[in-house]
Amino acid sequence: MSIIVERLRRAVDLTDGLAADLLPSALMAHNGAARSNTIGGQFWCVVGARESYARAFDARAWQGFTCSLTEPASLPSVHAALASSRDDILVRLSAAEAAIDPARDAILADLLEHEVQHHGQLIRFFYANDLSFPTSFAARYALGA
Repeated sequence: MSIIVERLRRAVDLTDGLAADLLPSALMAHNGAARSNTIGGQFWCVVGARESYARAFDARAWQGFTCSLTEPASLPSVHAALASSRDDILVRLSAAEAAIDPARDAILADLLEHEVQHHGQLIRFFYANDLSFPTSFAARYALGA
């Protein structure tokens, strides 16, 4: 298994864990007083990237950004879209692991980079709104109490 595949699997699980225990009101929270989108908007971007990079993976080239998540303010919709987009990526990785060529490797690296950049952004959002982190996420990024 490539290091990128391993890290991508870990990253998507960590992202989904952030959404797992949120209260619905948290999706509308901004990054404090700073100009920002919402936590729901952050998850919308993650879902769209996963879906878009999955299409790119299949085509071995970028096909454009789209997102099926039309309601980032609905926690059930966010959970379902995160799970579906995670599964789409993981199924492709399991089916194609032996056939990951340089084009696909680059696409996976871009997706991994995007996913972990959102981790950094979401850390700031969670701190600004006094939201707690799941244990696995806190341990991964050495986030103290």
